[in-house]
Amino acid sequence: MKNIQVFIVEDDLKIAEINRRFTEKIPGYEVCGISTNLTEAKEMIDILNPDLVLLDIYFADGNGIDLLWFIRQKYKNTDVIMITAAKEVDRVQSAIRGGAIDYIIKPIIFQRFQQTLEKYKNYKQQIASMSHVDQQQVDHLFDTVHKQTKLSETLIPKGIDPITLDKIKNHMNNKEDGITAEQLGNEIGVSRTTSRRYLEFMVSMGDIRAELTYGSVGRPERRYYI
Repeated sequence: MKNIQVFIVEDDLKIAEINRRFTEKIPGYEVCGISTNLTEAKEMIDILNPDLVLLDIYFADGNGIDLLWFIRQKYKNTDVIMITAAKEVDRVQSAIRGGAIDYIIKPIIFQRFQQTLEKYKNYKQQIASMSHVDQQQVDHLFDTVHKQTKLSETLIPKGIDPITLDKIKNHMNNKEDGITAEQLGNEIGVSRTTSRRYLEFMVSMGDIRAELTYGSVGRPERRYYI
């Protein structure tokens, strides 16, 4: 099967680039375009005819849910995954009604994102190999593409508290110039050892990256970037 063509619609270019890198880490996927506004996105969808759209909700020129419905009405072979900071229940409900196959809340955890795309790829492969189906196969297809995916608690190691992890992720979103474990500990009120443990876990999940730098006294230290 040819690579699944993915179109990213995201108003923040930095986040769009993260989404692109995450997508292209997964075999079988290729990003065919990026748009930062809804007006341009409509034109590009018509030209690119993507298999899958990764769609945000908040845009200066409108609401991503409206684009979701536009896609459902005009491009029946294109599927949509919402990737957004919107946590309102009515937004989630609107996405479900509009036919979104998943709803991922920012900041993205790579393994959660990977699970969704692997599940979608499996669905596409199954559909491509079928001409007629029985009830059991239909049930399996619906389970494959619609069954809710969640990050298993077993993926979060002992010593990592999900609430603290979310707090650190939100704090990191404002640190474009990076931060050291010691700085993070001072700012959120935990020890350097604790902050380093969470930062290294986020590195392992692909949420952030780390670089070796040298402090004011020439001491090597790891600096973490979103």
